[in-house]
Amino acid sequence: MSVTVEKVDVFFFERPRTTPYLGAGEGEFAIGERYIVREFNGTVYPLTDRSIVVKVTDKHGAVGWGETYGLVAPKAVAAIIQDLLAPYLAMRSFETPEAAWDGLYELQRVRGYWGGYLGDALAALDIAIWDVHARSNGQSLQAALGKGGSGRLEGYVSGIPAPSRQARLDLVREWKAKGFHKVKLPVGHTDNGDVIGEMETLRAGLGDDHEISVDLHWTLTAQETLDLDAALKPIRPWFLEAPTKPEDIEAQRTIARSITAPLAIGEEWRTDWDYRHRLDCCHIIQPEMGHTGITQFARMARLANARGTGILPHATIGLGIFASASLRAALAFGAQGHEFQHTIYTRNAELLDGAAVVEGGYFEIPDTPGHGVTLNGEADNYLTPLVL
Repeated sequence: MSVTVEKVDVFFFERPRTTPYLGAGEGEFAIGERYIVREFNGTVYPLTDRSIVVKVTDKHGAVGWGETYGLVAPKAVAAIIQDLLAPYLAMRSFETPEAAWDGLYELQRVRGYWGGYLGDALAALDIAIWDVHARSNGQSLQAALGKGGSGRLEGYVSGIPAPSRQARLDLVREWKAKGFHKVKLPVGHTDNGDVIGEMETLRAGLGDDHEISVDLHWTLTAQETLDLDAALKPIRPWFLEAPTKPEDIEAQRTIARSITAPLAIGEEWRTDWDYRHRLDCCHIIQPEMGHTGITQFARMARLANARGTGILPHATIGLGIFASASLRAALAFGAQGHEFQHTIYTRNAELLDGAAVVEGGYFEIPDTPGHGVTLNGEADNYLTPLVL
């Protein structure tokens, strides 16, 4: 069935939190009442859960839901959709969701708009269009991507927002008792940036069978990364994530050539072009469905599979629509697991019908139509329609 969009509705999702993502952040720089700038990497984060949600209705009345980043300046994404992308879709017909994405991308390509807010806007629409497409054909998203059936993906616990080293170890032990045997330590969840000390404590307290990785949040140079890698070698990190500035391709390449732990990057990528320039810069790619949408996630995954590169999708703050799409795409392309944002995923899954259950260390992914989730009545309390 061809892609024929009749209408696009855009919503802002925002849900308050008692504790901000990555912890309380006392003493860090606040911008008004919505944002905080983290001291360890200078990056702005919202104080609430936020995203942009789209509802796409096709000319037959079928509905699909999509979602993308709305962490900062969410109305920028909404304006791109409403001013340009939605009217264009309403005037065209496409044979496949991929063709629709390509058509939308071409609109601004020659002006150098290849990513950023434009890429996020494309991702939201792409997820919704794939959802309509798969549902209309009676398929799950994983079946539409070439691998039908239910399945499971191992989740790794992401983030250890506890106030002391011992408390962080205790928190990971609690998750280990629930069946989770992999964890990622953010550099911001350390005592004064002491990554080595934190990793030594986790290794000693969790045992040799537990996988431990560290997210460096783009805080190091290439040489600092290699020095840290050498110091951590006895601890056997599962992987080191995002060590240096994401624009510095040569630094990434230098690290990948000499590092002993696997290097994982890619959460900021929007298109396969971002990956094509870095094919030799990592051992694991971390596509973020909220940035890539399904079309670009699939293109990156095919490249990774052809090269024997690992796939371990990133998962960020949101309602959970793009998280569900990510799980199914990850299942379809043989990902080695999926990030589990334990302070976000289960909490916001309560606002959705059909979200994958997380139990015993695994996401249990059903073979239900589309990306599997629809919004329930409770979600309406946190959605605001956006109209230019």
